[in-house]
Amino acid sequence: MYERLLKTIGNLGAPKILVVGDYMLDVYVYGDAVRISPEAPVPVLKVAETESRCGGAASVAADVAALGAVPICIGVLGRDANGSLLKEHLTALGAEISGLIEVADRPTTTKQRLIGLAQHRHRQQLMRIDQESSELLPDDLCVEIVQKYREALDQVDIVCLQDYDKGLLPPAVCKEMIRLATSAGLKVLVDPTHNHDYSKYAGATLLTPNRCDASTVVGFEVRTAADAARAAEHLARDLSLNAVVITLDKDGAYLLTEDIREMVSARPRNVYDVTGAGDIVLATLAVSLAADSDYLTAAHLANLAAGIEVEKSGATPVTVSEMVHEIAGQFGARNVKLRSLDSLMEEINWRRSRGQTVVFTNGCFDVIHRGHIEYLRFCKAQGDVVVVGLNSDSSVRAIKGPERPINGQYDRAAVLSGLETVDFITIFDDPSVLGLIKKVKPDVLIKGADWGSKEGVVGSDFVESYGGKVLLAPLVQGKSSSATIERIRTLQAGES
Repeated sequence: MYERLLKTIGNLGAPKILVVGDYMLDVYVYGDAVRISPEAPVPVLKVAETESRCGGAASVAADVAALGAVPICIGVLGRDANGSLLKEHLTALGAEISGLIEVADRPTTTKQRLIGLAQHRHRQQLMRIDQESSELLPDDLCVEIVQKYREALDQVDIVCLQDYDKGLLPPAVCKEMIRLATSAGLKVLVDPTHNHDYSKYAGATLLTPNRCDASTVVGFEVRTAADAARAAEHLARDLSLNAVVITLDKDGAYLLTEDIREMVSARPRNVYDVTGAGDIVLATLAVSLAADSDYLTAAHLANLAAGIEVEKSGATPVTVSEMVHEIAGQFGARNVKLRSLDSLMEEINWRRSRGQTVVFTNGCFDVIHRGHIEYLRFCKAQGDVVVVGLNSDSSVRAIKGPERPINGQYDRAAVLSGLETVDFITIFDDPSVLGLIKKVKPDVLIKGADWGSKEGVVGSDFVESYGGKVLLAPLVQGKSSSATIERIRTLQAGES
């Protein structure tokens, strides 16, 4: 599964995803809850920062864009400042927004969250203020929306319907959209609203209700995997669906298709905020399936993405880099220190996105001794992540002569992997390390003090050109691999 997930997430391409639904603007007002108001028993929020993000179907579009796909947007906005701001956000993401219709007598759906920070602790949502209209759209506007939808179908690879029950997807419109898409040979994925009647979604390809929504529709509580299996069978049969993914919060998700009945488990999470979890599931399924993924792989990726999402504040897109890191962590690859260059760069990019400092050094590390241990300890003290460029056997021979190395490259890598001061190792063939340094672009480049001055260190000019540091590590006198090997040979000669 590890290889399949990595291959899929690395080859998503840039499919075009039609995202239809209730477009919203999420506004976050952050501040310090400094005291209780003398006017009423409520906290006083001293505003420090205000930000806005894509919400609802716009959140799905943002998630689609973060995965490298192109969202084609269809929905309704108010002719107001919030609508203009939401269009700016979507345009910046590379979304196609000509299908967003502005109306004068309807506000842009906006959810404003007041978030307080008390005594420098975890941010806490104090209140949410909603500005919206859930009234059904007039018939002429529905006709215009369906027409824009019809015109977009020949440009896209898959269709998403995100229904928050704000009036855009009444039964007649929803059914017509599903009919048009399936007639055009396109999959239709639906994230349904909380409702007792799902008949308007009949004939869709895939439905993604959460545990609560599924329980409401099927008439029994979905608590266990067996309950989820029964509920999925019920939905697939009654609505003529090809697939059902019931999201089960901390338990993962249940997938049903014609051939698959499988529980996709989730690892324990430090849940910060569940906002946007349903959006990222829909977006990840859509992009994966548009890239010709099978349902099981797509469900695994969507489950992983939702897990990353709930550890963030608010509806925040999940990137391909974060997905790669998560896959590596869950399937054990992150515990493997020896990396290919591509895998190493994915890891380094992820670490840098978290503000971590990358330290780089290189060498043969043939016969590990105290000098190496002290040297690598010095490296670790200079930053967060220590990357060792390890000379391959052929490059060691080119540098040291035909009798070296004593230990093969994978044996040397295994020994280095056992040191807590080493985070990652990559093997390189070129006798010069400059090409690898240019790939890694370390924040700190380190070599031993035997180089004399940092100006002579290979790659020093390059590293300093972008503000990186070059350091010389102190040496333990009398300790070197060559000296150790020579001493062993002398002892062997004496014994013979």
